[in-house]
Amino acid sequence: MWAAGTLKVRDCLAATSVTLRRCLKLGATMAKSKFEYVRDFEADDTCLPHCWVVVRLDGRNFHRFAEKHSFIKPNDSRALHLMTKCAQTVMNELEDIVIAYGQSDEYSFVFKRKSNWFKRRASKFMTHVVSQFASSYVFYWRDYFEDQPLLYPPGFDGRVVVYPSNQTLKDYLSWRQADCHINNLYNTVFWALVQQSGLTPLQAQERLQGTLAADKNEILFSEFNINYNNEPLMYRKGTVLIWQKVEEITTKEVKLPAEMEGKKMAVTRTRTVVVPLHCNIIGDAFWKEHPEILDEDS
Repeated sequence: MWAAGTLKVRDCLAATSVTLRRCLKLGATMAKSKFEYVRDFEADDTCLPHCWVVVRLDGRNFHRFAEKHSFIKPNDSRALHLMTKCAQTVMNELEDIVIAYGQSDEYSFVFKRKSNWFKRRASKFMTHVVSQFASSYVFYWRDYFEDQPLLYPPGFDGRVVVYPSNQTLKDYLSWRQADCHINNLYNTVFWALVQQSGLTPLQAQERLQGTLAADKNEILFSEFNINYNNEPLMYRKGTVLIWQKVEEITTKEVKLPAEMEGKKMAVTRTRTVVVPLHCNIIGDAFWKEHPEILDEDS
């Protein structure tokens, strides 16, 4: 009797197992439709392994945007600080970024060589950075432009470039900082001629045509008593963002077992935060001071 009952239970379990397998197989089949083939048309945009992935974004049509929102010429510190705030937000969200560099309406973000975020897909790197930056620009606008309403949404475009070695990465960042110096020197002289000498933009452009850096420095010094080397570093060097450990002192209430009331005590803790620097990154001095940036195990 017991043997027959056991046999029936075993047959029932076997039948249930077969039914379950059929259901799972049917479910797997149903999960894929006949339209799945369209995924084969997606381009493979995986970045090369063991290379630095750089995402550079630029403001779209920012000359018009700056005019519409009354940016101060040649440099508006509010706009530059807002750009840096957005870049810090991006780095806090995407912690595989080891360094960023920004000037004017552009920012470059460098991901770790060993980063496997988004399976190293270039489109994912770019869209995550650009969308986070653009939304942050709108979100933090009022913190920097209190009296200037945002008239329309800003736009940013992005690109992804892969650099195979430490030297090529350093050369890339040096190129961007050299570009910052060239553009800022020109703009400083150009707007001095327009705002202080009364030249039209076209006349100022013609005056500067064919001039070298030494000529521009001479115009600034002799005609406007401006020593370009005394201009703010943020304007001349741009902004470098790196991770640094900082000590923060907070007040915490501590209650000892023998005491009825707690005591407030100062507690020091160490945090790693994104810190802005305005310094020279052309040459070896900066990289010797911050070797952890290029350290693959950092």
